[in-house]
Amino acid sequence: MSLNQGRVYFADENSLGLGKLLCRSGRSDVFYPGHPGIPEIPRGTDDLVWLEVAGSRGWIVLSRERRIRTRPAELRAYHEHGVRSVWIGGKRDMSPHDQADIFIQHESRLIREIIERGPGPWALTMTSTGIRPLTLRGNPGIAG
Repeated sequence: MSLNQGRVYFADENSLGLGKLLCRSGRSDVFYPGHPGIPEIPRGTDDLVWLEVAGSRGWIVLSRERRIRTRPAELRAYHEHGVRSVWIGGKRDMSPHDQADIFIQHESRLIREIIERGPGPWALTMTSTGIRPLTLRGNPGIAG
């Protein structure tokens, strides 16, 4: 039985190896670009397209892309579509196996964070030492 209880993760192309590795381990709660279960997100899909799909479906994005939550268009997508994301790793390069180890090590804590934080937008970072929140700047292009 999965700890997930209906939550779905989406590993972006920067975390493609992680997504595939988790799926090969028997998980059915993980998708990635090119996954047969989501033909609307083939490999090479623009970030703005998959951010909209992931946000609208309430998926938790797993990523290694550092700048995705700071670029104006992507940041706008975070806010418009309520994207929830987890940046896995640290400043060093990590293999998919290293990323999977960190994810599995902290998944029960991640689930508590998902429940506590609720709808997006929000972003977390997950490293070997734990999970902490990341700041999402204000929503660019929306007056308020």
